[in-house]
Amino acid sequence: MRRPEDIPVPSRDLSVSFGYQCSTTSPPNSVNLPNGIDFSGGSAIQNSNLKTSSSFSCLSGAALSANATLANTNICNGFIGEEILPSLDSPRSFKRMASSPSLSRVDSVFSLSQSSMTTSGGSPSMENDFIESGRNLWKSMSAPTRIESSSFLNAVDVQMAGGAAGEDRVQAVCSEENGWLFCGIYDGFNGRDAADFLAGTLYENIGLYLHLLEWCAKKQHDSLDNTLEDDTIRNEMFGRIATSISDSGRIGTIVPHSLGGKFTCEDFNHSVTDCLIRAVAQAESDFMYMVEQEMEDRPDLVSVGSCVLVGLLHGNNFYVLNLGDSRAILATNESQEDGKLKAIQLTETHTLDNEIEHRRLLDDHPEDPSAVTNGRVKGKLKLTRAFGVGYLKKSKMNDMLMGILRVRNLCSPPYVYTHPFTIHHTVSEKDEFIVLGSDGLFDFFSNDEVVQLVHVFIQHYPSGDPAKHLVEQLILKAADNAARFLANPDYGSHVGFSTEELMMIPAGRRRKYHDDVTVIVIMLGNKQWTSTASTSL
Repeated sequence: MRRPEDIPVPSRDLSVSFGYQCSTTSPPNSVNLPNGIDFSGGSAIQNSNLKTSSSFSCLSGAALSANATLANTNICNGFIGEEILPSLDSPRSFKRMASSPSLSRVDSVFSLSQSSMTTSGGSPSMENDFIESGRNLWKSMSAPTRIESSSFLNAVDVQMAGGAAGEDRVQAVCSEENGWLFCGIYDGFNGRDAADFLAGTLYENIGLYLHLLEWCAKKQHDSLDNTLEDDTIRNEMFGRIATSISDSGRIGTIVPHSLGGKFTCEDFNHSVTDCLIRAVAQAESDFMYMVEQEMEDRPDLVSVGSCVLVGLLHGNNFYVLNLGDSRAILATNESQEDGKLKAIQLTETHTLDNEIEHRRLLDDHPEDPSAVTNGRVKGKLKLTRAFGVGYLKKSKMNDMLMGILRVRNLCSPPYVYTHPFTIHHTVSEKDEFIVLGSDGLFDFFSNDEVVQLVHVFIQHYPSGDPAKHLVEQLILKAADNAARFLANPDYGSHVGFSTEELMMIPAGRRRKYHDDVTVIVIMLGNKQWTSTASTSL
């Protein structure tokens, strides 16, 4: 492996490069609420003067494009394209999120609900009114919603960075004051619309669901001393706070995983992952509705899709959701004979290369001998789970395509699923860092190689940029692979192919040598690492 000082630094060629350094690196505080609920790193009580330090010391992000894409797409009647995406396509550094009057509708819902609860004593009828308000809010929602006063995703004082690399979209939002960090990587394919939609809506959807969960938890605590004669009323009061559309189209509920009034940390963590799942289901439903509205004019939308990777760090709790083949890798300092850090994959791989996924697809379509053709789902896609890609989920969307683009014999859709994988990990002192990456990174490096590359780099350069380093290593390997591919068989030697020559190949043509790649590296806890990640190009 080359030493870091020997590696070229193609900063000018990176599509995205950003870094964030926490102002404090002491261990995060915790606020212990009754019933065993621990809102680590932030208080769930409004107007609290308690300030907390961050659960991570710093992070860096980098992305490089290989695919050529069109300009901003006009989705959601132009709302996302005009108000959200330009800010995501341009920044190279963290900046404070600007508030928007158009993103504050939920605030009035919560204010009205909480004031009504106070005057009514929290009667079941008012709970039902709040449930109905939630339903009406989702029905009318066509844009992201700004969340106020939540210890999870408080939008009053947060920093945000992100950008676009080909069809990849990356997003990082943090509140050092409240002790949380949100990261999202959306690896789009067959176009950028699905990834654009996720970048413009998913963070806000998650914020709404987490706010509802937090409200529910606080309401449950405040109501424990009240006697409820009927368990159905109890469940309605404590659980049925928000509704969403599940994959099957049925109405589902966000419920804290508890009955009988007990609400433990485990219950809360389980409910947080449920919120992530519901937010993705909501985004899928909204996106598919948009596709149905526009597919007459834009039939290409039925084939557009995206992988989803979300990481939420709150105190010492790390929540992960993935859909597709992007990965989250934890580097931990567990005892190993070679003294290297151990790489633990926190995500599932939802492709036909995963035997479990392959077998489930065949079992779900026993009457379809062409469910897997030429190593692809219906001969089209290696992914078994993804956001969007409606033509493999609904016959009427497949019918919009013409000729060879249309799937023949779509017997029993859906063939691609939208059920994400989620996991909760409690960060320990042995955990060093987390790497989030789109599949373009893992086309060239194994999990262990990624962890060791980052580990060696930060040992040599504690103030360096490990995310950009991973991209640079990928460029070196892609150039080397290209040289081998272009080797002259007559002379048995390589045709010269430097990293500079590789980077000169236009996006689109360069996809032959590597995919779009997006990387985020998060240094956990108070590890002594101070990044000087690029904040401008």
